[in-house]
Amino acid sequence: MNTPAQESAAVPAVRPGTLPLLLFASTLTVMAGSILAPVIQVIRDDLAVSGTAAGLIITTHSLSIAITSPLAGWLLDRYGVRLPLAGGLVLYGLAGGAGLFVESYPALIASRAVFGAGAALVFSGTTVALLNLYRGPAQDRAMGWRGTATSMGGVLWPLLAGAVGGISWHLPFGVYLVGVPLGLATALLLPHTRPASSGRASGPAPGALAMLREQRLLLVWYALQFCGSLLLYALVVFLPERLSEVGVEDPLLVSFYTVGMSAAMSLIGLGYASMRTRLAYSMLLRGSLVLWTAAFLLLAAAPNAPLLFLAPLLFGLGQGVFFPVTTVLIGEGVPAEVRGKATSLSGTATFAGQFASPLLIGPLIQATSPITGFLLAAALPALAVILLSVSRADMTDPHADDENKAPAPASSPRAG
Repeated sequence: MNTPAQESAAVPAVRPGTLPLLLFASTLTVMAGSILAPVIQVIRDDLAVSGTAAGLIITTHSLSIAITSPLAGWLLDRYGVRLPLAGGLVLYGLAGGAGLFVESYPALIASRAVFGAGAALVFSGTTVALLNLYRGPAQDRAMGWRGTATSMGGVLWPLLAGAVGGISWHLPFGVYLVGVPLGLATALLLPHTRPASSGRASGPAPGALAMLREQRLLLVWYALQFCGSLLLYALVVFLPERLSEVGVEDPLLVSFYTVGMSAAMSLIGLGYASMRTRLAYSMLLRGSLVLWTAAFLLLAAAPNAPLLFLAPLLFGLGQGVFFPVTTVLIGEGVPAEVRGKATSLSGTATFAGQFASPLLIGPLIQATSPITGFLLAAALPALAVILLSVSRADMTDPHADDENKAPAPASSPRAG
């Protein structure tokens, strides 16, 4: 395994415009499903499909990302970041833009599945690129800004879709075509780097299963990311039902709650690098889980609309910290030659959580009530906080050597 110092020395020169390009491309994964939300009812009526079938138009890409992410990781480790990411962006644009012309439901679902494969490369490729091209405080800034860009994209892209969707439900699919010029720009701007060598006397880098056997802590981070997406979509999907119980039913008022969550994520992303200079990864991670717990307790117990508004704000603050922390812990906690695989499995966990959320949380809420469902959901992050507090999970700063700290002896375990 390469040491952080060795990897830092190997960081290629970054061309002007690379970071804005990667941040812009990072917004495309959150745009993937949200951009269709304003027109999904129109699509349902025009294609004469059920509500469940219409929902699959939004969620099929999440399942596709979860399934194809390991292949995306293999491509990134095998060929480096530049070409797979560029190709993924072009595939994202073309397959997503196919909805401009598709007139049948089966063809639309097929295009969404292909689109998900491109989105998997975009998600993993942008993550690996940011991890490879930036180190130490610069990486913390890039990861914080990525969270801000992603959450802002979750607000701006649907607004654009709503503006053009009033003309035709096909037009929002045209926004996906932005992936094509971004792919071409990626091929031109990203540095030509060789895939990292394994440095193993025994042969090539391990496959995904062998990597998980060697790096078992990854399973903890993946499980937390799955839970994070599960809870996020539970809040987005079932919050309106909870709001109706306290008299908030106007769609515009309901939208303020989700916009507030995105705004909180954006603000915390801007301050993430500053927080990293004062707080360890362990404190940031546990703090984000505490915020999630508080958010779902409020969702269950708040007696009025103003208090309920605090719930998505708290959850957004937690999200803004959680994903940069776990992304770095995953990407920097493995050898460079398997970083693509490790990051791609993060995509599998994240988007599997999105796809599973209505399937798991929905029946629970229907069988009980939104209040009971949110209380049980709050138990997930609360339990995670307890387990992380009593465990010896390794959350050492992965850039300790970059900051001229003395590395621990190879035979001694790293402190949590």
